[in-house]
Amino acid sequence: MWLFLLFVTIPIVEIALFIQVGGWLGLWPTLAIVILTAILGTFLVRAQGLMAMSQIRSNLQEFQDPTESLAHGAMILASGLLLLTPGFFTDAVGFALLIPPLRLALFNWIRSKVKVQSFVQTDYRREQRPRPDSDVIDGDFSELDDDTPRPTHQPPSGWTRH
Repeated sequence: MWLFLLFVTIPIVEIALFIQVGGWLGLWPTLAIVILTAILGTFLVRAQGLMAMSQIRSNLQEFQDPTESLAHGAMILASGLLLLTPGFFTDAVGFALLIPPLRLALFNWIRSKVKVQSFVQTDYRREQRPRPDSDVIDGDFSELDDDTPRPTHQPPSGWTRH
């Protein structure tokens, strides 16, 4: 129900703001503001997104919890979507999400509402060796067609079709 209210309320607010700002500034300045905020937002989102990706990569390489960096990256992505959406309300929310202290406050609020059961990170760069007590045998096979000539000089092993 909350999503339905958002999908109905936000366009109404945007239309009302377009009418108010358009009546105050005129059509062309209003459209210029919308286009300029989209362009400016694209550059800001790109710069902050690259920093967030760098932080996520660093956290993963140092085996640190990447939750906060991932949340910042998700909020920057949401900010980019909001800034590319035409409208003054979505632009205001999008620019607000580009402010790191506000993102941190939002992350802390969300973290207080979510309970994480466990977090496990494995170093897959280390070579995985099978345990000695494992009964798994790794191998390759290929099926032969009935028309394929079969070798006759080898005794059947029980693993091939002869």
